[in-house]
Amino acid sequence: MKDVNILINAGVDVKKSLELFGDMETYNETLETFLQEIEPKLQKIKEFKEIGDMANYAILVHSLKSDARYFGFDNLADIAYKHELESKANHMYFVTENYDELITEARKIVNLVKKYFGREYAEEQINVEVKAKDKAILVVDDSNIIRSFINKIFKDDYDVIIANDGKEALNIIDNPDERKRIKAMLLDLNMPNVDGFEVLDIFQQKDLFKTIPVSIITGVDDKESVAKAFKYPIVDMLTKPFNERDVKAILEKTLNSIL
Repeated sequence: MKDVNILINAGVDVKKSLELFGDMETYNETLETFLQEIEPKLQKIKEFKEIGDMANYAILVHSLKSDARYFGFDNLADIAYKHELESKANHMYFVTENYDELITEARKIVNLVKKYFGREYAEEQINVEVKAKDKAILVVDDSNIIRSFINKIFKDDYDVIIANDGKEALNIIDNPDERKRIKAMLLDLNMPNVDGFEVLDIFQQKDLFKTIPVSIITGVDDKESVAKAFKYPIVDMLTKPFNERDVKAILEKTLNSIL
Protein backbone atom coordinates (compact mmCIF):
# COMPACT_ATOMS: atom_id res chain seq x y z
CA MET A 1 0.00 0.00 0.00
CA LYS A 2 1.32 3.46 -0.89
CA ASP A 3 2.33 5.58 2.09
CA VAL A 4 1.13 9.14 1.52
CA ASN A 5 3.41 10.29 4.33
CA ILE A 6 6.33 9.86 1.92
CA LEU A 7 4.87 12.75 -0.07
CA ILE A 8 3.69 14.81 2.89
CA ASN A 9 7.03 14.58 4.71
CA ALA A 10 8.75 15.79 1.54
CA GLY A 11 6.60 18.92 1.55
CA VAL A 12 3.99 17.90 -1.03
CA ASP A 13 0.66 19.63 -0.41
CA VAL A 14 -1.49 16.52 -0.88
CA LYS A 15 -4.40 18.01 1.06
CA LYS A 16 -4.73 20.90 -1.38
CA SER A 17 -4.42 18.52 -4.34
CA LEU A 18 -7.32 16.43 -3.06
CA GLU A 19 -9.56 19.49 -3.40
CA LEU A 20 -9.09 18.97 -7.14
CA PHE A 21 -8.83 15.18 -7.42
CA GLY A 22 -11.34 14.29 -4.72
CA ASP A 23 -9.75 11.08 -3.47
CA MET A 24 -6.38 9.33 -3.32
CA GLU A 25 -7.32 6.77 -5.95
CA THR A 26 -7.87 9.48 -8.57
CA TYR A 27 -4.78 11.33 -7.36
CA ASN A 28 -2.65 8.19 -7.75
CA GLU A 29 -4.00 7.35 -11.19
CA THR A 30 -3.32 10.85 -12.44
CA LEU A 31 0.11 10.88 -10.81
CA GLU A 32 0.94 7.75 -12.82
CA THR A 33 0.20 9.68 -16.00
CA PHE A 34 2.38 12.54 -14.80
CA LEU A 35 5.26 10.12 -14.22
CA GLN A 36 4.89 8.67 -17.72
CA GLU A 37 4.81 12.05 -19.41
CA ILE A 38 7.43 14.06 -17.54
CA GLU A 39 10.56 12.56 -19.12
CA PRO A 40 9.54 13.39 -22.72
CA LYS A 41 8.46 16.83 -21.53
CA LEU A 42 11.83 17.49 -19.87
CA GLN A 43 13.61 16.34 -23.01
CA LYS A 44 11.64 18.77 -25.16
CA ILE A 45 12.29 21.57 -22.67
CA LYS A 46 16.01 20.84 -23.00
CA GLU A 47 15.81 20.87 -26.81
CA PHE A 48 13.96 24.18 -26.94
CA LYS A 49 16.44 25.73 -24.50
CA GLU A 50 19.39 24.65 -26.62
CA ILE A 51 18.02 26.12 -29.84
CA GLY A 52 16.80 29.27 -28.11
CA ASP A 53 13.14 28.65 -28.94
CA MET A 54 11.75 30.65 -26.04
CA ALA A 55 8.15 30.57 -27.31
CA ASN A 56 7.87 26.77 -27.18
CA TYR A 57 10.02 26.64 -24.06
CA ALA A 58 7.50 28.92 -22.34
CA ILE A 59 4.62 26.66 -23.38
CA LEU A 60 6.23 23.57 -21.90
CA VAL A 61 7.36 25.13 -18.62
CA HIS A 62 3.84 26.53 -18.27
CA SER A 63 2.55 22.97 -18.61
CA LEU A 64 5.13 21.73 -16.09
CA LYS A 65 4.10 24.50 -13.69
CA SER A 66 0.42 23.56 -13.98
CA ASP A 67 1.10 19.85 -13.42
CA ALA A 68 3.25 20.63 -10.39
CA ARG A 69 0.52 22.84 -8.91
CA TYR A 70 -2.12 20.12 -9.41
CA PHE A 71 -0.09 17.56 -7.46
CA GLY A 72 1.14 19.88 -4.70
CA PHE A 73 4.75 20.15 -5.90
CA ASP A 74 4.83 23.83 -4.99
CA ASN A 75 8.58 24.44 -5.23
CA LEU A 76 8.77 22.97 -8.73
CA ALA A 77 5.73 25.02 -9.71
CA ASP A 78 7.33 28.24 -8.44
CA ILE A 79 10.59 27.57 -10.31
CA ALA A 80 8.75 26.65 -13.52
CA TYR A 81 6.66 29.81 -13.23
CA LYS A 82 9.80 31.97 -13.11
CA HIS A 83 11.05 30.22 -16.23
CA GLU A 84 7.70 30.78 -17.91
CA LEU A 85 7.82 34.53 -17.25
CA GLU A 86 11.44 34.94 -18.29
CA SER A 87 11.13 32.85 -21.45
CA LYS A 88 8.02 34.78 -22.48
CA ALA A 89 10.15 37.91 -22.14
CA ASN A 90 12.76 36.17 -24.33
CA HIS A 91 15.34 36.29 -21.53
CA MET A 92 17.35 33.37 -22.86
CA TYR A 93 20.33 34.04 -20.61
CA PHE A 94 18.18 33.75 -17.47
CA VAL A 95 16.83 30.44 -18.75
CA THR A 96 20.30 29.04 -19.35
CA GLU A 97 21.67 30.34 -16.06
CA ASN A 98 18.82 28.83 -14.02
CA TYR A 99 18.06 25.72 -16.09
CA ASP A 100 19.96 23.36 -13.77
CA GLU A 101 17.82 24.45 -10.82
CA LEU A 102 14.65 23.62 -12.75
CA ILE A 103 15.87 20.19 -13.85
CA THR A 104 17.29 19.31 -10.44
CA GLU A 105 13.95 20.03 -8.80
CA ALA A 106 12.07 18.10 -11.50
CA ARG A 107 14.36 15.07 -11.00
CA LYS A 108 13.84 15.32 -7.26
CA ILE A 109 10.08 15.10 -7.80
CA VAL A 110 10.42 12.17 -10.22
CA ASN A 111 12.48 10.25 -7.66
CA LEU A 112 10.01 11.12 -4.91
CA VAL A 113 7.05 9.86 -6.94
CA LYS A 114 8.90 6.65 -7.85
CA LYS A 115 9.68 6.10 -4.19
CA TYR A 116 6.01 6.69 -3.35
CA PHE A 117 4.99 4.07 -5.89
CA GLY A 118 7.58 1.66 -4.53
CA ARG A 119 9.75 1.64 -7.64
CA GLU A 120 13.47 1.86 -8.08
CA TYR A 121 14.75 5.38 -8.29
CA ALA A 122 18.12 7.02 -8.63
CA GLU A 123 19.26 9.04 -5.64
CA GLU A 124 20.42 12.52 -6.60
CA GLN A 125 24.19 12.57 -6.84
CA ILE A 126 26.54 15.45 -7.24
CA ASN A 127 28.64 15.10 -10.33
CA VAL A 128 32.15 14.78 -8.99
CA GLU A 129 33.80 13.91 -12.27
CA VAL A 130 37.07 15.80 -12.50
CA LYS A 131 37.52 17.86 -15.60
CA ALA A 132 40.54 17.09 -17.68
CA LYS A 133 42.97 19.85 -16.69
CA ASP A 134 44.55 19.84 -20.13
CA LYS A 135 41.19 20.57 -21.77
CA ALA A 136 40.38 24.25 -21.40
CA ILE A 137 38.71 26.98 -23.43
CA LEU A 138 39.32 30.69 -23.01
CA VAL A 139 36.31 33.01 -23.12
CA VAL A 140 37.16 36.70 -23.51
CA ASP A 141 34.24 39.10 -23.10
CA ASP A 142 33.55 42.16 -20.96
CA SER A 143 29.92 41.12 -20.43
CA ASN A 144 29.34 39.09 -17.29
CA ILE A 145 26.07 37.81 -18.78
CA ILE A 146 27.82 36.38 -21.84
CA ARG A 147 30.69 34.92 -19.81
CA SER A 148 28.26 33.26 -17.41
CA PHE A 149 26.09 32.02 -20.28
CA ILE A 150 29.01 30.34 -22.06
CA ASN A 151 30.47 28.97 -18.83
CA LYS A 152 27.13 27.37 -17.99
CA ILE A 153 27.06 25.60 -21.36
CA PHE A 154 30.57 24.15 -21.25
CA LYS A 155 31.57 23.86 -17.58
CA ASP A 156 30.83 20.13 -17.41
CA ASP A 157 33.06 19.33 -20.38
CA TYR A 158 35.82 21.92 -20.22
CA ASP A 159 37.76 24.00 -17.77
CA VAL A 160 36.33 27.36 -18.83
CA ILE A 161 38.89 30.13 -18.30
CA ILE A 162 37.35 33.59 -18.14
CA ALA A 163 38.93 36.90 -19.15
CA ASN A 164 37.14 40.25 -18.76
CA ASP A 165 39.11 41.94 -21.53
CA GLY A 166 41.98 41.47 -23.93
CA LYS A 167 44.62 42.41 -21.36
CA GLU A 168 43.52 39.62 -19.01
CA ALA A 169 43.41 37.18 -21.92
CA LEU A 170 46.98 37.98 -23.00
CA ASN A 171 48.22 37.66 -19.42
CA ILE A 172 46.67 34.20 -19.23
CA ILE A 173 48.18 33.15 -22.55
CA ASP A 174 51.61 34.44 -21.48
CA ASN A 175 51.61 31.69 -18.86
CA PRO A 176 53.11 28.66 -20.67
CA ASP A 177 51.23 26.13 -18.54
CA GLU A 178 47.89 27.84 -19.19
CA ARG A 179 48.65 28.25 -22.89
CA LYS A 180 49.20 24.49 -23.24
CA ARG A 181 45.77 23.75 -21.75
CA ILE A 182 43.80 26.16 -23.93
CA LYS A 183 42.33 24.33 -26.93
CA ALA A 184 40.26 27.24 -28.30
CA MET A 185 39.41 30.88 -27.64
CA LEU A 186 36.08 32.66 -28.04
CA LEU A 187 36.88 36.36 -28.35
CA ASP A 188 34.76 39.51 -28.21
CA LEU A 189 35.91 42.48 -30.29
CA ASN A 190 34.56 45.52 -28.45
CA MET A 191 36.15 45.56 -24.96
CA PRO A 192 37.84 48.14 -22.68
CA ASN A 193 41.59 48.30 -22.01
CA VAL A 194 42.69 45.93 -24.79
CA ASP A 195 40.08 45.14 -27.42
CA GLY A 196 39.68 42.05 -29.57
CA PHE A 197 41.57 43.44 -32.55
CA GLU A 198 44.60 44.13 -30.37
CA VAL A 199 44.46 40.52 -29.18
CA LEU A 200 44.30 39.34 -32.79
CA ASP A 201 47.34 41.49 -33.59
CA ILE A 202 49.34 39.88 -30.78
CA PHE A 203 48.23 36.42 -31.89
CA GLN A 204 49.46 37.15 -35.39
CA GLN A 205 52.78 38.58 -34.19
CA LYS A 206 53.45 35.56 -31.97
CA ASP A 207 52.06 33.03 -34.47
CA LEU A 208 49.57 31.74 -31.88
CA PHE A 209 46.71 30.95 -34.26
CA LYS A 210 48.38 27.62 -35.09
CA THR A 211 48.15 26.42 -31.50
CA ILE A 212 45.07 28.27 -30.19
CA PRO A 213 42.26 28.54 -32.76
CA VAL A 214 40.13 31.64 -32.36
CA SER A 215 36.50 32.41 -33.17
CA ILE A 216 34.83 35.76 -32.65
CA ILE A 217 31.67 36.25 -30.56
CA THR A 218 30.59 39.85 -30.75
CA GLY A 219 27.84 42.42 -30.97
CA VAL A 220 29.85 44.28 -33.61
CA ASP A 221 28.34 43.51 -36.99
CA ASP A 222 29.19 46.44 -39.25
CA LYS A 223 30.72 45.37 -42.55
CA GLU A 224 34.02 47.14 -41.96
CA SER A 225 34.66 45.40 -38.62
CA VAL A 226 33.60 42.01 -39.96
CA ALA A 227 35.89 42.35 -42.97
CA LYS A 228 38.75 43.48 -40.73
CA ALA A 229 38.27 40.49 -38.40
CA PHE A 230 38.38 38.02 -41.27
CA LYS A 231 41.75 39.40 -42.41
CA TYR A 232 43.12 37.41 -39.48
CA PRO A 233 43.13 33.58 -39.62
CA ILE A 234 40.12 33.24 -37.32
CA VAL A 235 37.90 30.18 -37.65
CA ASP A 236 34.49 31.87 -37.68
CA MET A 237 32.38 34.70 -36.27
CA LEU A 238 29.17 34.61 -34.25
CA THR A 239 27.22 37.82 -33.68
CA LYS A 240 25.02 38.49 -30.65
CA PRO A 241 22.37 37.60 -29.75
CA PHE A 242 23.03 33.90 -30.12
CA ASN A 243 21.63 30.73 -28.57
CA GLU A 244 23.17 27.68 -26.94
CA ARG A 245 23.14 25.63 -30.12
CA ASP A 246 25.00 28.41 -31.99
CA VAL A 247 27.70 28.60 -29.33
CA LYS A 248 28.16 24.83 -29.23
CA ALA A 249 28.44 24.72 -33.02
CA ILE A 250 31.07 27.44 -33.24
CA LEU A 251 33.15 25.94 -30.44
CA GLU A 252 33.07 22.51 -32.08
CA LYS A 253 34.12 24.07 -35.38
CA THR A 254 36.90 25.99 -33.65
CA LEU A 255 38.21 22.93 -31.80
CA ASN A 256 38.19 20.83 -34.96
CA SER A 257 39.99 23.44 -37.03
CA ILE A 258 43.47 22.33 -35.96
CA LEU A 259 42.85 18.58 -35.77
